[in-house]
Amino acid sequence: MMEEWHQKLHNNTSPDDVVICQALLDYIKNNFKIDMYWKTLNMNGVTKERLASYDRPIISEPSFRSDQKEGLIRDLTAYLRTLKAVHSGADLESAIATCLGYNAQGDDFMGGFQLCPIRGLSHELAGLLKAVLEHVEDKNVGPLLELLVESRLELRPLLLGQHERLKDLIFLDLALDSTVRTAIERGYEGLNNADPLDIIYFILLVLENLSLSSDNNEDLICCLKDWYHTHDLCKSNSDQWALYAKAIVDRTRLSLTDRVEHYQELLQPSAEYLGALLGVEQWAIKIFTEEIIRAGSAASLSLLLNRLDPILRNIANLGHWQIISPVEVRGFVTIIDDLLRVQNKVYDRPTILVANRVKGEEEIPDGVVAVLTADMPDVLSHVSVRARTCKVCFATCFDQKILNDFRAKEGKALLIRPSSSGLTYSEINGTDVLGGCAILSSSNELTPRIFLKKKYFAGTYAVSADEFNGELVGSKSFNIAYLRGKVPSWIKVPMSVALPFGVFENVLSQDINKDVANKITALNSLVTKGDFSKLGDIRETVLQLRAPFQLINGLKAKMQNAKMPWPGDEGEKRWQQAWMAIKEVWASKWNERAYFSARKVKIEHNDLCMAVLVQEIINADYAFVIHTTNPLSGNTSEIYAEIVKGLGETLVGAYPGRAMSFVTNKSALQSPKIVGYPSKKVGLFIKQSIIFRSDSNGEDLEGYAGAGLYDSVPMDQEEKRLIDYSTDKLIADRDFQYSILSKIGTAGNVIEKLYKRAQDIEGVIKDGELYIVQTRPQM
Repeated sequence: MMEEWHQKLHNNTSPDDVVICQALLDYIKNNFKIDMYWKTLNMNGVTKERLASYDRPIISEPSFRSDQKEGLIRDLTAYLRTLKAVHSGADLESAIATCLGYNAQGDDFMGGFQLCPIRGLSHELAGLLKAVLEHVEDKNVGPLLELLVESRLELRPLLLGQHERLKDLIFLDLALDSTVRTAIERGYEGLNNADPLDIIYFILLVLENLSLSSDNNEDLICCLKDWYHTHDLCKSNSDQWALYAKAIVDRTRLSLTDRVEHYQELLQPSAEYLGALLGVEQWAIKIFTEEIIRAGSAASLSLLLNRLDPILRNIANLGHWQIISPVEVRGFVTIIDDLLRVQNKVYDRPTILVANRVKGEEEIPDGVVAVLTADMPDVLSHVSVRARTCKVCFATCFDQKILNDFRAKEGKALLIRPSSSGLTYSEINGTDVLGGCAILSSSNELTPRIFLKKKYFAGTYAVSADEFNGELVGSKSFNIAYLRGKVPSWIKVPMSVALPFGVFENVLSQDINKDVANKITALNSLVTKGDFSKLGDIRETVLQLRAPFQLINGLKAKMQNAKMPWPGDEGEKRWQQAWMAIKEVWASKWNERAYFSARKVKIEHNDLCMAVLVQEIINADYAFVIHTTNPLSGNTSEIYAEIVKGLGETLVGAYPGRAMSFVTNKSALQSPKIVGYPSKKVGLFIKQSIIFRSDSNGEDLEGYAGAGLYDSVPMDQEEKRLIDYSTDKLIADRDFQYSILSKIGTAGNVIEKLYKRAQDIEGVIKDGELYIVQTRPQM
């Protein structure tokens, strides 16, 4: 029973725990008579059924030895005082009395003491604080939460100014904040069968309270606006309110995750340093920051999101994954009953654990790369934090069929990847689970070899779009040039030129770069012998290349003829920025992911050549990717697309959150259907600039999709901006939304017909106009 109570307390504490603690004391003091335990519980409304209804149920009866009596009474009496202090509002009463002022009557040492009210305390705040005290122990905590948050809002101007009694004001604010947490814990069990609107109402109040406790709270304010919009949609029973709300749940979780990581970086190093000096036990040091986080409003908010999430999934008919730590992993499947029982085990190979039970307090065993479970631990729980810290894939699955499929694959090697719809997984060779080194092992001798046609310098340093062909540039450049003049005028294609194949090798061979060439040759030799740590050194060395004047003049002429801005016209510094971006594209030939991917299919690295597609960047309002065959269903009559605010790097790069997604039937392009709302926190924006796109001869090959392995580099740094979806036209304006989505779907259909096969298309929207920046065969 004590272990069950411990788990319940670790999840959340409530006024019921005061009753449970008192019942245990009565049981012990009456010579361990179990009737006294149940008598105290039942007299205070804590029935057997109520105990079993907790998220961490208590279903056992206490059982102690007689020699434990004195120690139990001592410890439980002390703990009862703590519980009463937490749930009686004693700290709050003291803080309010200190700020409102009081007279101490009597003959004791405090007799005759008078404390004046704080200067500047408004009449409205005084009234709110008195109302808080009147309702602090109400079972219906909604009105109390409103009063607490309103009190903190009214108090905020005093906290932000200079005041001679600032310390008292801070203690009052802390007490109000703490009372929000205890009120949520008291009312949490009552939300088991609550209407979604009631849970959203609680989320609004707790999120606003968290915003008041946070500096740099702009992202939380954006979430708060989204929740108010969600509340209105839910209240009006909008047809897609649950789908929208699910995206806001995800975005809010991202904000909480960022907050956890911030406090880990801020507090944990000091905790470890001081803990070691003071001889604190290691387990206590490890959870120091996590316990601080769990004691605040962030943990209360996470509990509420956890309560709402499955309701939304059910209403919106969504998939059954909750990804807590999205990491791509390879490992062998092992089935376990309880993570707690194996947390100290060391696995001797990368292991994917499928666990029946994960409570949230466990450690992740060494050697584990993923934990998948039907349980639903909190996003801020210990195990969740550890998963993110250790880069372990961690997810809850609500679909037993999927979990049963994992169980059927016990002992097999799987590749697990996070996706917009949850997790995708596939069987792989056991030798692949170790990553790059395994890819190079002799066990893949059966892998068919892919041969590249070596490309050579054609005597020109730059080519215009009308000169693009398969001998000079890759499919990225060739495809975009092919579109020009063949698509309707409303589908715009930005002007482009290219540095063709062989330019890198030519530049490297020139006398001005002789030392760079020698160093790359030496480093390449080490890589060939298996020292892959030298890949980064090669990339750094490529960046030391100097540009021959023939390249500068040739590129300038082609860009000016295409009416593209020449960076050098803005000064030498701007040209150097462009030149560095070009070199970074070339250097990406040696990035680890691309190198090992190519080695896996036995591509000869020396045969890999890199052209560079040069395009003017459209300062996009939105960016999109289209798959003209729905990749989720394989339906060739349905287009699937995703769209983000700003530039497309947040869509194709490693930026947390989901894009807005929709499908549209090719026979009904004016009727797009949204299947997911956006949850990405940031958008990327850039001033008028140039982008240099990688365009190798090792992409879009039969049997090998090399797209995305190499880098595309803008000349200027993108600016990250937080996104406020509540005011974004694509979300708030239904007519604008359908106009843009229909235009994207129609463009995909047009381009697919032009190429006569399914396409993977990238584009942007600027001022309502649609631009296509890239298209390739859909793999």
